[in-house]
Amino acid sequence: MAALHSMTGYAQAVAELPVGSLSLELRAVNSRFLELNFRMGEEFRSLEPALRERIGDKVKRGKLECRINFNANESAALPNQIDSELLAKLGHLAQQVSQALPEVRPLTVAEVLRWPGMLGQQVLDLENLQAVLLKLLDQALADFNASRAREGDKLKAVLLDRVNGIRAQVAVLRPKVPAIVAAFRDKLAKRLEELLSNPDPERITQEVALYAQKIDVAEELDRLETHLAEVERVLAAGGAAGKRLDFLMQELNREANTLGSKAAANDLSQTAVELKVLIEQMREQIQNLE
Repeated sequence: MAALHSMTGYAQAVAELPVGSLSLELRAVNSRFLELNFRMGEEFRSLEPALRERIGDKVKRGKLECRINFNANESAALPNQIDSELLAKLGHLAQQVSQALPEVRPLTVAEVLRWPGMLGQQVLDLENLQAVLLKLLDQALADFNASRAREGDKLKAVLLDRVNGIRAQVAVLRPKVPAIVAAFRDKLAKRLEELLSNPDPERITQEVALYAQKIDVAEELDRLETHLAEVERVLAAGGAAGKRLDFLMQELNREANTLGSKAAANDLSQTAVELKVLIEQMREQIQNLE
């Protein structure tokens, strides 16, 4: 049985390297689809496809931000020299830009030193960097999904409580339905007899029986029970259940609306209102599920 996940979550993983600290942070909020946004330095940008694929294997819905930071140690040794050929090319290009766009500010010393390749070999080579980052991502994803599963368990408990609430409403109403329909049949028959100057008892009986059948809500109550059973099944199965549950809320709401439209007594009307309140409460919680 797969875990039921909330779409909101947060996790962070940090690796202390000889040259500095590398951190990866995940945070997510609700979204209809999976939206990934990466905030990281350009030196990490080539690793984005691998990170995106790894996240997509573990997260199916939500607006997720992945933030990567690298803080170099102050004591980390600097190279003895810079790439003079690259520096000359950069200076020539900067001069051309300055002539064409004099309003643009020149590069600072820090920006020049951070230029890719300016200080020779990078602090971390790409292969080692990818291995460290993917390990950090796996660690962060494990914590992230664990926190989302805990929140999912809470949402599941809330939803099951509302399912029980709907069942309680149905259980109270169902035994009353035959008496409600019978009372309405008698009331309608008397009204028709009063309105018709030459009443035909057999015709009145047929018309009343037909209308009473139309206002009978037994089928709606049966379908409500069927949908509730499916909600329980989906919650028990877990996994990416949000879209399926959202569809079931539409079906439950349709039955509640039909019940309200057929209402022939205050009991029916009140139950329809209570059902719609409970269903709406469920729908709001389901918006948080993956």
